[in-house]
Amino acid sequence: MRSERARRVLTRPDVTAWALYDWANSAFATTVLAGFFPIFFKQYWSTGADVTVTTFRLGLANSGAAVLVAVAAPILGAIADRGGARKRGLVLFAVMGATLTLVLYFVGAGDWVGATLVFAAASVGFALANVFNDSMLVDVASDEEFDVVSGYGYALGYLGGGVLFAVNVLMVLQPGLFGLADKSAAVRWSFVSVAAWWLVFTIPLLFFVHEKPTRGRESLRHAVGAGLTQLRATLANIRNYRPAFLFLIAYWLYIDGVYTVIKLAADYGLSLGLQDTDLIKALLLTQFVGFPSALALGWLGKKIGADRGILLGLSVYLVTSIWAYFLESTWQFYVMAVLIGLVQGGVQSLSRAYFGRLIPHDMSGEFFGLFNMVGRFAAVIGPMLAGTVVLLSGNPRLEIIAIVPLFVAGGLMLLAVRTGAGRAGGSGS
Repeated sequence: MRSERARRVLTRPDVTAWALYDWANSAFATTVLAGFFPIFFKQYWSTGADVTVTTFRLGLANSGAAVLVAVAAPILGAIADRGGARKRGLVLFAVMGATLTLVLYFVGAGDWVGATLVFAAASVGFALANVFNDSMLVDVASDEEFDVVSGYGYALGYLGGGVLFAVNVLMVLQPGLFGLADKSAAVRWSFVSVAAWWLVFTIPLLFFVHEKPTRGRESLRHAVGAGLTQLRATLANIRNYRPAFLFLIAYWLYIDGVYTVIKLAADYGLSLGLQDTDLIKALLLTQFVGFPSALALGWLGKKIGADRGILLGLSVYLVTSIWAYFLESTWQFYVMAVLIGLVQGGVQSLSRAYFGRLIPHDMSGEFFGLFNMVGRFAAVIGPMLAGTVVLLSGNPRLEIIAIVPLFVAGGLMLLAVRTGAGRAGGSGS
């Protein structure tokens, strides 16, 4: 009976159209963000530069974009909630991100400055469009449908990003099959394919998702002011909920490490002299391992507690990051890709579930707004930390191990949450 109810929900046109946006924009996350941009940045746009310098530049681009998003997200969230502009905001930033991804095709060899600026701006468009997409969940689902509908979008994101990435990998491995001259041409056309994929699969949302009327719709100026006032009130209020406050600090630390691994793994492999084709295959493997593993770790979290599930995932990240320092061969990188895939999605989904148990339910919207803002701040410290350590030491092997303190500090803070709040995750009850 429950499965039949879920099926009816997920086949509604508005729900499917909303979830398809995750299918659309995940192409950027896989092909560009984690896959080809770090490789192409080092080999094509930074030709001749030392690997330690290119790692620093890449870290600067990722951190700079993350700071811009973190500053803008709360304001745009207020506009989305109070100004009745959720769909328009999503379309604006989706078009911005897709267009700038297309522009990467035209950035010439050696132009690392242009590539950095275009990539950072595209990343900002990608992230800010997600702010509006998240807020539109209330337009397609009722309170009791949130979990299943949100999970549907998450699942389609994994699959959509993986499908196009698989095609793009084939383009790079066999450019002749696509009428392309070489591997470089294949990577550049992959950026074009991401832009087209992103825009095409955003179209259903325009036709089938309708915003619910905003009660007391406000002007842009008032929406921004009200949003900032609410943010200040939430920041002050959360101190009264010590476990939730401590968890947000823990989450900020360890999720920064998680996002940094995603963004810098390919760069690290190149710095050690691994073949780019092998790195691409490993990243594709991570993508397809990640989907079922996220579901499995979520199930395990219900059995042993979400907090223990998160700590298990962080332990895998910690061991893998230390092991990365001693990496010598391609097969070891493949093993690392599988290990990361096993816990990557699960850590993120369990974190959301655990936080939900720490906050008062009648203030969930307010607190989850803060949770999302903290998530936007992630990947600010990690990329800069990794890039700076490598640049100052001259040792590229320190790139991944440099973020170990983020996993350790985040895990210890999570233990403090468990001590202060008891096992809020319980056994999944």
